[in-house]
Amino acid sequence: MPTAAHFIYIPAVLILGIVIGWILGSRAAADAYAAQLRRIQERAARDAAREHRQ
Repeated sequence: MPTAAHFIYIPAVLILGIVIGWILGSRAAADAYAAQLRRIQERAARDAAREHRQ
């Protein structure tokens, strides 16, 4: 039988998990966005060098 502490502990742990997931997910999204921008810039530089050689 659940005690009164479970009515505080279980929601607190769930909220903590959501917050940690939100933080880690936002960091992963920011890293992916930065990597995509880097790829786009490298491709543009490569294309510009190729145009310059021709």
